[in-house]
Amino acid sequence: MGVSGSGKTSIAEAIAGRLALHFIEGDALHPVENVEKMSHGIPLNDDDRMPWLDRIGAEIAAALGRGEGIVVSCSALKRSYRDRLRREAGGPLAFVYLEGSKELLTKRMGERKGHFMPTSLLESQLQTLEVPTGEPGVVTVDIDNSIDGIVDAAVHGLAL
Repeated sequence: MGVSGSGKTSIAEAIAGRLALHFIEGDALHPVENVEKMSHGIPLNDDDRMPWLDRIGAEIAAALGRGEGIVVSCSALKRSYRDRLRREAGGPLAFVYLEGSKELLTKRMGERKGHFMPTSLLESQLQTLEVPTGEPGVVTVDIDNSIDGIVDAAVHGLAL
């Protein structure tokens, strides 16, 4: 979890690979209307996010129901969003919070090619973000590192 540019997809894919789990790109579960809004520089509101969070929760619940682990990339910016995912999952759920400076996030977003999320929306995401410090099942990892270093720290934190 984290704001745009934090490396959610790359890190989640790598964690899934390392742990031999299925990976789902959370952005792929957004309704078309959400992608349209974001691609036009319009921030999502809570009403926009709820059906998306419910779809993600349903995917997690389905995997857990099959006895499988799963890794999903998702911004999960507010505690209420994370609590909704916890409730919808209906089973154990952990979050890896990818934390980084605004400067690093801006740089990374500027280097991406073909992503629907414009750099202009980073500020709205940072304003929406409720840092998950102290929440159960949250591992915080600094993103000012290589992908392998970030994944190492995440997997180590999850094992604890």
